[in-house]
Amino acid sequence: MVIPQSANTGLTGGSGPGDQDYDRDVVIISTVRIDQIHLINDAREAVCLAGATLYELEEALAPHGREPHSVIGSTSIGASVIGGIANNSGGSQVRKGPAFTEHAIYARVTEDRRVELVNHLGISLGDDPAQVLGRLQRGDWDPADVTPPPADSLETEYGEHVREIAPTPARYNADPKFLFEASGCAGKLMVFAVRTRTFPKDEHTTTFYIGTNDPSELEDLRRAVLGSGRQLPISGEYFDRATFDLAEKYGKDTYMGLKYAGSRQVRRLFALKSWANGVFAKMRVFGPTFADTIAQNAFALLPDQLPKRLIDYRDRFEHHLIMEVGDAQKQETEEFLTSFFADPARGGDFFACTDDEAQSAMLQRFGAASAIARYFNIHRTNVGGMVTFDVALRRDDQDWLEVLPPEIADQLEVSAYYGHFFCHVLHQNHVAKKGVDAVELKKQMTKLLEDRGAAIPAEHNYGRLYDAPPALEEHYRQLDPCNVFNAGVGNTSPRRNWA
Repeated sequence: MVIPQSANTGLTGGSGPGDQDYDRDVVIISTVRIDQIHLINDAREAVCLAGATLYELEEALAPHGREPHSVIGSTSIGASVIGGIANNSGGSQVRKGPAFTEHAIYARVTEDRRVELVNHLGISLGDDPAQVLGRLQRGDWDPADVTPPPADSLETEYGEHVREIAPTPARYNADPKFLFEASGCAGKLMVFAVRTRTFPKDEHTTTFYIGTNDPSELEDLRRAVLGSGRQLPISGEYFDRATFDLAEKYGKDTYMGLKYAGSRQVRRLFALKSWANGVFAKMRVFGPTFADTIAQNAFALLPDQLPKRLIDYRDRFEHHLIMEVGDAQKQETEEFLTSFFADPARGGDFFACTDDEAQSAMLQRFGAASAIARYFNIHRTNVGGMVTFDVALRRDDQDWLEVLPPEIADQLEVSAYYGHFFCHVLHQNHVAKKGVDAVELKKQMTKLLEDRGAAIPAEHNYGRLYDAPPALEEHYRQLDPCNVFNAGVGNTSPRRNWA
């Protein structure tokens, strides 16, 4: 078993092997130094090798006024471009949908157990595999060897898809719309490079911070925005008060690191902390998370960093939505929100963020995942296991925020709900009480979600924490090696306008 790994953000378990039993040896190949990025077609597309990260792609595109598919979230702490493609990750981008491409170069094992290289990049690189990979890494090709880019736009066809208030999820890993060779392959292929679209970057954006004590108000707002016919927001991120409090207390190092030191330094600090935990794990008196304890205690000594208006909204409201729009949408969005909350039946409110408030709000939201993991690590001797979900709810689910029955809620120590609200994709993370069978509890909670028509997982993919559904297994089996996996320069299927 061979696992190529460019980065492990530590948010979802990563691509390394877990504590399951395996039927053979496991080899992990680090690809972090194979990180070349080649911009093509006037930077409207990018060829990203196995170790290239979204953060590095964002940096490469910035001088061209463009951005990649994803620009925040685990992106900030080292997520790779290919990892997103292989997992159909959607992230926060309402306009763009899951990461998708029909252009990749990868190795596969044929039905007769041979390994072959498949070049579907749409770039002529020759026939000899060693030559092909060498030229790929160097970017050694002529512009004439590259097929034309797709039409340029701020969004993909997903924009129309997500607007539909339908009884199905907007996006999830096993959705056939987003499966194609490397896209959604979940490790079934060894991907050396992908060719992805880039997008015009909004020069200026405005972030609105919205609070309410009634989750149905947010659903009414969501449907009004999606059904308006106007340009979609850039993103819409939800989190509840409990998640806000967890991030404030247990995510301060991530928040301050990203805000004041930047993503590159935070990744180095994460690597240092992981190394230190490995050292301390060998010392019985310390344990495997002692570095987390040191970081937690050190940053707890620092003064609070969050802007006052965010703290005020935390105190006033149970539910929070961060909505970012392009500069051209600022006035119409402010007018819409003013009218929406002018209804005396509604109790919510909003404000337009300053630049510092906008950055702080997003960092607070995206520190949530690492915060609950930190909580678990700090309290590991006094709690049970973690029970985490990555859920794609139906697009027409009015009662989108789950209410757990008492027999399940009573088994939980702490819970955090956050996610990509306009897409109805939520991360629902829990820490069980000490003595609770976390595996059995997750089965019970999974049934509740599936009975509601939700798809699990939405973004984190199959193979480690989740069993692949029969339809996905069948998809992998039915790929025709004489058709889909031919060794030609490009494939003949119609090119979709997804990310």
